[in-house]
Amino acid sequence: MLAFVPLNVTTIAKQWSVNDQPWLIEPRTDILQETLVHSEPDLTDGTLARFVQMHGPFVHYERVVQRSAHTIVETTEFSVRIPWFGWLFRLLMARFMRRRSPESQTRAWWSPPTTISASEASILGLLAAASMLAAFINTLFTQTLTYSSEEFDISSTGQGLGAAVVRWGIIISIPIAMAADRIGRRRVMIRLAYIAPVVASLGALAPNFGVLVGTQAIGRPLALTLDLLIIVTAAEEMPRNARAYAVSILAMASGLGAGVAVAALPLAGLATWGWRLVFIIALVWLLVARHLRTSLPETRRFITALENPHASKIQFDRIALIASVAFIGNLFVATASIFQNEYLKDVRGFPAWQIALFTTLTAIPASVGLILGGRIADARGRRMLAASMIPLGTALVVTSFSVAGLGMWLSAGTGSVLIALAYPAMAVYRAELFPTQRRGRAASIITASSLLGGSIGLIAGGLMIDNGLSYGNVMAILAVGPLTVGLIVLVSYPETAHRELEDINPEDRTNSET
Repeated sequence: MLAFVPLNVTTIAKQWSVNDQPWLIEPRTDILQETLVHSEPDLTDGTLARFVQMHGPFVHYERVVQRSAHTIVETTEFSVRIPWFGWLFRLLMARFMRRRSPESQTRAWWSPPTTISASEASILGLLAAASMLAAFINTLFTQTLTYSSEEFDISSTGQGLGAAVVRWGIIISIPIAMAADRIGRRRVMIRLAYIAPVVASLGALAPNFGVLVGTQAIGRPLALTLDLLIIVTAAEEMPRNARAYAVSILAMASGLGAGVAVAALPLAGLATWGWRLVFIIALVWLLVARHLRTSLPETRRFITALENPHASKIQFDRIALIASVAFIGNLFVATASIFQNEYLKDVRGFPAWQIALFTTLTAIPASVGLILGGRIADARGRRMLAASMIPLGTALVVTSFSVAGLGMWLSAGTGSVLIALAYPAMAVYRAELFPTQRRGRAASIITASSLLGGSIGLIAGGLMIDNGLSYGNVMAILAVGPLTVGLIVLVSYPETAHRELEDINPEDRTNSET
């Protein structure tokens, strides 16, 4: 099922002292696990050892250690087939290999905390590309709302109501996700990847605000459904000690997709109708849909569930817990996201290009937080990380709506990093706590609850702002939600790190043994 990607071989040659020979001829156990295929000295070329990959992300790998007159030469060749992001992995891996030394034989900070296979790496690359697509569609309305509202002469209350209506469209997600539990993740995801960009792009033709809201009330929920199925697929395909890491990679890719929408925002400043150009860009993402159709396999766990059907049920106490947390937390998150551009434009006087710059520069550090958060959640656990970082990050984001100058930039950026640290742990819970045959349905219910909370927050926030309350005070009031979330996670969430999905959901193990 994996599409052909040209096999680009990267070669790294490095010279070492002869004193380094003992550790150089030991198999590596960091980003991959090596196996020794040659250990007898070759008098012809001085080869001391030759290693290949036993388990790891490469489709081709060989490391040769040779001794010359006064030095040891280590030559490593590797190649990956990771769709869309293989170039980045090659750069990171080459840098990691060049810097390897006896004093730093540890995993790279950006690598997964456990070894993943070449097929898992390829699937993660495909899912990351799909995350970019979904994030762009999800971000379109949010980022352009200020400018479309200016053309259509819509108040803050009207903007909040429009954004809420767009979120209410998530009701269509539940039957679609149920279909993914019945006919497969792959088939549903491919269809969504084609339909969502086309429907979202229709916003460029909207004659009024109502039609714009209507198109996005369909397109955005389709993209959100794709996004939740991406996380479900990642949870089902990744190793138990890399599920949160995978979510962090997908979140970074989502940030890139949203970043494309942000980078296109200056188009909105070209004319009153310039925001429409950003919607047209949505059609470019059909290239990702085509790649998913040719390359994305069905998840192994879904195939097992399909071959061995078992009447699994959702544990309603779990779904009530996760859905309530999603509802409470998004009261603040959605409102802060939607009204940030309005705040920067109206209160701080930022033009479109400066809003785009602020959004980009305060979000870039969060990418590091996502990777570290994923690694920490997999290595040390999810619960304490999320319970501590969410309240702290929220407090800093609230501060960014209350101060000007450097303080605004620093508080927004630091708050984003702390929230990013918690995100992988919180997101992976949505897939881990439910059985395979009900995982899509549960994720859609939780997403719907999250967007319902966001809708209420948006309407309330818009009304408070229109009635003269400052942005800082509004955000401080709504911040009660994330603070409550931190407490609930600390007291009530289970720890799922280091556990197989079948251990978390015993009915899946029964299903696989049937």
